[in-house]
Amino acid sequence: MLRRTLVGLVLAAILPVSLLAWGPIGHMTVDYVAYQRLTASTKARVAVLLKLNPDFPKWEKQIPAGTSPEDHDLTIFMIAATWADDIKGESQYSDDGPDSGGNVPDGASSSQNTGYSDLLRHRYWHFTDTPFSPDGAALPANPTPNVETQIDVFRAVLASAEADELKSYDLTWLLHLVGDVHQPLHATTRVTQAELKGDAGGNNVKLKGDAASNLHAYWDDLPGVDCQFCSNKVNCVARAIVLGKRLPVPVAQSAHNIKTATWVHESFEAAQSVVYHLPIGPGDGPYTIVPASLYDAKAERLAHARIALAGARLAYLLNKELK
Repeated sequence: MLRRTLVGLVLAAILPVSLLAWGPIGHMTVDYVAYQRLTASTKARVAVLLKLNPDFPKWEKQIPAGTSPEDHDLTIFMIAATWADDIKGESQYSDDGPDSGGNVPDGASSSQNTGYSDLLRHRYWHFTDTPFSPDGAALPANPTPNVETQIDVFRAVLASAEADELKSYDLTWLLHLVGDVHQPLHATTRVTQAELKGDAGGNNVKLKGDAASNLHAYWDDLPGVDCQFCSNKVNCVARAIVLGKRLPVPVAQSAHNIKTATWVHESFEAAQSVVYHLPIGPGDGPYTIVPASLYDAKAERLAHARIALAGARLAYLLNKELK
């Protein structure tokens, strides 16, 4: 069994909770939670589709010898959750919209859904800049496509009679984006009179001290930071399993809510009520988030609840819609 094979890694992974949180470990945790809820037929179907991903041979090489078939498929499913971020560092892929660093849609190619022949990174698919302003600044338009529009596009393909190659591409994106949209700062941008284009989902809000360098990175890192873009992802798998086992179980009514717009709205509301709260002030800082402070503890609870909910919803979606 993978968990026995990796027992040493798992034990090493049990660190103080303040060190754990949506980098690779967060995304893998979403998929670990989801996998526990998949039906046998859905597990078999996703295993077939993920074999079509061009990075599948690389993923499989990292799985320890003697791993059971069940844990093999679980590990592949969890590693696949990081593919949409991994391609940001793979040289065969490129950013479109070079003037924006690839973060703003750039014409018709931004909405294309052509499968693995598409070598664009589509960074703007990871978030939606739903704007709000605490000081009455005019709100800019929210660019499309974005994480909300793309989740709906990919879901429609999984439920259709499209070819498996396209379904594999869309599934791999979904395994990542469902996690992204549950991160509050992937669903908003704060607009002020001093920053009329918004703060880029908290990326412009600087932090100092023991926290990450900016507010967005702090929230991304709440499940774990030392394995970000790690070459041996099995280490991250082990830590994600530890975290996944101790997450709260979401209530069924909420777990079965698979309206993408609702997910976005929840994250948007959480950003305003929790993320942009003292010690985060009205400008771009720098601010200090003290470890184990009230803010840190509240952020951790929210992150864990959102990750657990994302996993439960991803499973319900796949069981219901994947053909």
